[in-house]
Amino acid sequence: MSDRPERAKLLARAITTIMPCRCLTGDQPLPDILPVVAVFDVDAREGAAAAWTARLGIMRVPCLVLTDVPADIGTRASPALRIVPADTPRPTILSLVFSLIDAGLKLPAYCDGETVTVQGKAQRACAAVADMFHAAQSDRPISAEEVDAGTDVVLEAVSEAGIRAWLDTIGRYDEQLYQHSLSVAGFAAAFAFDLKLPRADRKRLAKAALLHDVGKARIPRSILNKPGSLTPAEMAIMRTHAAIGADLLARQDGFDPGMLFVVRHHHEMLDGSGYPSGLSGDAIPDLVRLLTICDVHSALTERRAYREPLPHAEAHAIMLGMAGRLDMALLRAFLPIVRQSTPDDAVV
Repeated sequence: MSDRPERAKLLARAITTIMPCRCLTGDQPLPDILPVVAVFDVDAREGAAAAWTARLGIMRVPCLVLTDVPADIGTRASPALRIVPADTPRPTILSLVFSLIDAGLKLPAYCDGETVTVQGKAQRACAAVADMFHAAQSDRPISAEEVDAGTDVVLEAVSEAGIRAWLDTIGRYDEQLYQHSLSVAGFAAAFAFDLKLPRADRKRLAKAALLHDVGKARIPRSILNKPGSLTPAEMAIMRTHAAIGADLLARQDGFDPGMLFVVRHHHEMLDGSGYPSGLSGDAIPDLVRLLTICDVHSALTERRAYREPLPHAEAHAIMLGMAGRLDMALLRAFLPIVRQSTPDDAVV
């Protein structure tokens, strides 16, 4: 929240490399989704910073306040409140923001009575996904602990609120790459619950879903976000993402061979028409088959640069036409998740 739009724009651009960021003026309300961190660069004498840090402190949201009158803010508001002079250099501000992101991820989620908000959990999962993609982009190690934490949050949120609430929440995010990973993870969690898989298998499936597209961090944005059809050369580049992701994870500790196999082969089809290895039949294990169904359904029902999202029922019908490529027994078992994902007035 800032009353200096040019500086706010520069800060937001840098923060967006880590996670989604929204700029507000001092007289705008906060968005519906609970933020992981709030930054205030407004005249503290107007009372906005003090009021919002007090409110966010109750919700356990870390705050950074840039001000020339720190006494007007006080130190009572937040478990992670930092107050610095308004003329603090931008690199220092960014360093503080990123440290507060870490602090925010370690704080307990905000509770209203006994119900943990799905918005807060979605933000925390999104932060884990954003950190994963940023690490892959900058060639630094991907934190297996952060991926585990993000997986647990997705499983909890879908278990508590359901897949419809999860999709509604993450659908507000602007970063399509993060949204897709969170969507596939939500479908995977819901599918695993409905199949009554053991907890360890539920976590493996949801974790594979969060990781499956990490290789897209190395694909040019001009290809990822192209509003029209990809050329054959562009498609060839896009299809490298699965192997790139598996190779990135293989170069570090914390990811078992089974997980690497899912990341590498989630675009394989039962008839051998998939990529990168053209695997077919029994060479494609159940974990990959489950994730592929979640991935395809999620892709069809998301808004893309080149098309509007399809209704869940229509997406499922298209997938039923992929007999021989998808596992039809598992796809039929996925129908309850399609129904749960569909608004009440839709027919499936």
